[in-house]
Amino acid sequence: MNNISRRSMLVSLGATLGAATLGLSACSSDGGGDKKSSDLSKNRADAMDKFGVGDQFKATKPFTLTTMLNDNPGYPEKGNWLFWTELAKRTNVTLKPTVIPLSDYENKRSVMIGAGDAPFLIPKTYYGQEVAFVSSGAILAVSDYVHLMPNYQDKIKRWNLQGDVETVVQDDGKYYVLPGLHEDVWVDYTFAIRTDILDELGLQMPKTLDDLYNVLKAMRAAHPDKYPLSDRWSQPHPAGAMLQTFGQAFGAGYGGGWGYHNATYDTASDKFVLTGAMDQYKAMVEYTAKLVKEKLLDPESFTQTDDQANAKFTSGKSFVISTNAQELVNTYRPGLAKAVPSAKVTKMPVPVGPAGEVKVGSRLENGLMISTKARDSKDFVAIMQFVDWLFYSDEGQVFAKWGVEGVTYTKDAAGNFKLAKDVDYVGLNPSGTKKLNVDFGFSNGNFAYGGSTQLLESVFSDEEKEFQKIMTARKTLPVPPPYPLNSEEQEQFSLYEAPLWDFVQQQTLDFILGKRPLSEWDKFKSELKGKNGDQYLSLVNGAYDRYKSKKNGSDKS
Repeated sequence: MNNISRRSMLVSLGATLGAATLGLSACSSDGGGDKKSSDLSKNRADAMDKFGVGDQFKATKPFTLTTMLNDNPGYPEKGNWLFWTELAKRTNVTLKPTVIPLSDYENKRSVMIGAGDAPFLIPKTYYGQEVAFVSSGAILAVSDYVHLMPNYQDKIKRWNLQGDVETVVQDDGKYYVLPGLHEDVWVDYTFAIRTDILDELGLQMPKTLDDLYNVLKAMRAAHPDKYPLSDRWSQPHPAGAMLQTFGQAFGAGYGGGWGYHNATYDTASDKFVLTGAMDQYKAMVEYTAKLVKEKLLDPESFTQTDDQANAKFTSGKSFVISTNAQELVNTYRPGLAKAVPSAKVTKMPVPVGPAGEVKVGSRLENGLMISTKARDSKDFVAIMQFVDWLFYSDEGQVFAKWGVEGVTYTKDAAGNFKLAKDVDYVGLNPSGTKKLNVDFGFSNGNFAYGGSTQLLESVFSDEEKEFQKIMTARKTLPVPPPYPLNSEEQEQFSLYEAPLWDFVQQQTLDFILGKRPLSEWDKFKSELKGKNGDQYLSLVNGAYDRYKSKKNGSDKS
């Protein structure tokens, strides 16, 4: 995932929680909406009469379905991908993509939806981004039609995702994006660390934030000309991954950096509080500032480009850097192999802080919007069945991720997946001359996301599986409740949200870099009021109180 997409996802989560509402009268326990939405008798052309969990979807007659395609430069779209042809063979549905460069996808999507020119399927939508299109009526209230999607409903029920899906419901009691569904919270981002340097200094892998501080201090003492930690992902948010990791460890909600939201739910008071004013957030800032002051953290981490940070790490000028599984394999190891052949690097289990051994995150992933125009198609029911099979059935998810058995992969007697001899993906089969995503179109972010933990880990190396084993054992924090906003509140929320967010980010950076002394923290908290912090909280908590009243009323009815 690129850093801009990651930032969009996490910021949109805050918007989603603000825009979400309960609407329990419209939402059933299986994530469904109004099952009597309208007559579909004229929209059942080419649909299967019987379509249930585990059934292979195949339209009774072939038809073409339009879709947007977020074109990733790492695996640009090819018209001859096996994904396209095999999908049409299995389902009788030929996807016709409108190919849009990743860098322009969000802008182009908005323009096309606004002009009424959007294809029927609009994938790669991070939940919260759909809010901008709801009032125009341009996108479908998909919750009205999930009764046509047995696999989707089954996964919500089996994985107990009702509360998660509730967070994407809008003010009208419906939701407009079909989210990717994960069985469990998936933790990927952490630090990569040079284990050969640990061995050289007789150090153990850090387990806690204190351990990390001591390791960085020892590295600096042994190599006084180097910053041990020089981080990346400074754009569009300074040190987004690192501050998220630190913030979550201190218990500041979804954390700092990428995970920062203006409001964090406080279980003790059953209220939302300003994240930037929390003691836990202050502790995160103090910890990071100490790393900078003692020259354990490169101050350029907040401004340098990814390429600059990566170059420092792969040339041996730094020893620790933020990472995910793919960056470890595709960037750091190849780079170090050329410049520092003796180097060894691995993913560090996310360091534990005062919050304890917890993992923070959502089980929802980016999802799919559907154009309202699709509702008028004679093939509408077939379209919903197709979407359900491809995005939510076990077989469809395996197809989208792994491809065609005997061509791109094989399975052993135990059911484990293995890439074909000539196929590689994320370094699982380095001798493969073809790429699963580049040459075949599978494991494409437009169509392959969500799924069981077993499927998710099927593309993990043994090393990554060990990392995930450690993270899986940690306690998952509850999903924070939504605070439903009506249309007037949403407008006011928008006026408060961005200036408050920007102010906290700038002050956080100034405190960390020593441009503002930490002795002024109380003054900073007072300044939040001047940025409409009190009004913002009043808005959020008022909406949350209304949400609770509706929920309690619905529970009693």
